[in-house]
Amino acid sequence: MRSWDLSWPLILIVLFDFFVNLTDVYIAGRLGKEIQASVGFITQILFLFVVVANALTVGTVAVITRLHGAGKREELAGAISSISITAIIAGTFLGALTALFGPALPRLFDMPSGMISYASNLILIYSAALPFHYYLINTNGILRSTGRVRRSMISMSVVCVSNIGLNFLLVFHTTAGYLGIALSTVASYIIGALINSHHLGMRFTRASKRSIVFVKTIASLGWPAGVQQIFWQLGSTVLFLILGSLRTNTIEVIAAFTNGLRIEAAIFLPAFAFNMANAVVVGKLIGQKRPVDAFRSGIVTAAVGVSIIIVLTAIIILNARTLANALSTNPLVVEESVRYLYISMLSEPFMAWAVIVGGALNGAGDTKGVMRIVLGSQWAVRLPMAYVLGILMDIGPSAIWWSMNASIFVHFILISIRYFRKGWLIDADRKTKTAAY
Repeated sequence: MRSWDLSWPLILIVLFDFFVNLTDVYIAGRLGKEIQASVGFITQILFLFVVVANALTVGTVAVITRLHGAGKREELAGAISSISITAIIAGTFLGALTALFGPALPRLFDMPSGMISYASNLILIYSAALPFHYYLINTNGILRSTGRVRRSMISMSVVCVSNIGLNFLLVFHTTAGYLGIALSTVASYIIGALINSHHLGMRFTRASKRSIVFVKTIASLGWPAGVQQIFWQLGSTVLFLILGSLRTNTIEVIAAFTNGLRIEAAIFLPAFAFNMANAVVVGKLIGQKRPVDAFRSGIVTAAVGVSIIIVLTAIIILNARTLANALSTNPLVVEESVRYLYISMLSEPFMAWAVIVGGALNGAGDTKGVMRIVLGSQWAVRLPMAYVLGILMDIGPSAIWWSMNASIFVHFILISIRYFRKGWLIDADRKTKTAAY
């Protein structure tokens, strides 16, 4: 099955990312709860600064999979060349903005005083990674869109090993201390960007056409994904602010949420791998003028992904306390981490279906529809419920975890309705022609 051929390398890629993030949290936890909570907050903030790269990649995949499926080699080479240059320019620009304004964000968001210094210093170092991170994200999208996902897997395996190795080396065996968490990320992204550049140079030696037309087309398909990610991350930041408004054990709850998200990533990241695979498979089938196969493939990929997620969910539920103890030595953090996992795991299969089906819609170019559903479930359901139940009614963090579940159920229902109505297939042919010209 084509979707599985794409999915298993992508699963490994996102697992590499999972191990890196888990290592960051593990090391931060050994250095103190303030540093661990700071790493969790920084993860949310930094995603805002890579949102353009992620949006460009959504548009890149939607365009390049169709050009590749249709066999348009000259147009394909031009699109690849154009988006690679655009990624570097955008990453450099936003890296400079992050260095200028990023360190002030922890204080601006009224984070606890014990976190501000750590978080500000980490943001400053992470800003140096953005140009390389942008290029790495977009070239990975190019590689998987052109059937070279295993090359992307090789690059990310090197990024993973170098990041984790440097993490332990710099934090525990040099004077860098906690700053080594960020320095190891910068170094590993530079290495990954260089490897991907080598891969693309090997494959596309005649890529000479650099056209603004491709950038405009990619941007038109990618901007809804960018808006979605910006407001999603803003919503995630608001969720941190809501947690910071709890009356008791604020830092412990934030640290527990950080740990819970890292453990939950063992489920989310494979779901995201199937999301990416679905986008490639559906986009390519649409480029080949096979809409019925595209529709069926989206369902099959989602069903396979959900089956795997159910198994992973059971494993995490059975080992929740062991996993929580591995990430923190603070008893309050451990208890709240376990409570978060027990509650959040109930919605994971529904989350997986929604995410993977959303990938199919993105691959077909229906990025606006996905954006409306994702943001509606978050801003109209998750955040209002979390604030009312968790803060105004003072039920506590458990109410916030249940509010997250409620938003996932709404997301699942709305995305399923949109997919099975097939309106996105009607628009796909028009968008394919736009991408080609």
